[in-house]
Amino acid sequence: MKQDYQIDAIDRRIIAILQADAAIPHAQLAEQVGASTASCWRRIKALEAAGVLTRAVRLVDPAKVDRGVNVLCNIRMRSHAREPRSAFETFVDACPEIVECFSMSGEWDYLLRVVVADVADYNQFLMHTLLAQPTVAGAASHFALSTTKYTTALPV
Repeated sequence: MKQDYQIDAIDRRIIAILQADAAIPHAQLAEQVGASTASCWRRIKALEAAGVLTRAVRLVDPAKVDRGVNVLCNIRMRSHAREPRSAFETFVDACPEIVECFSMSGEWDYLLRVVVADVADYNQFLMHTLLAQPTVAGAASHFALSTTKYTTALPV
């Protein structure tokens, strides 16, 4: 984000509304934030140019596409050198089952969120894909029983 770009109260309202519905028409958005359509459009473009707003996506119901099982998987690396970490991150980027990856402090090196159809699907992925990676020393899996809260919206 450009350091000279200051987000004001209208920008924050725009961001909050767009996080809830990125497909909202500009005229309706402008009405909700109390600005003209042209002003709202300019603000959105400025927020995009500043890197505050990035891509717009549609959220999918995981169960409706046979991906209703969430597994949180801790990963321990064989080495913490740059090349193995880079190789692992390239691998993660190429795996559609891995929808989130965090480099962690503490006992584990990475935390993955893996979405699969069922336990057998995860077992196949774990044994034949994840643990087959030469950079991975070990993994610990935790199955989510239900989702209590899920949001992509950040507090603004």
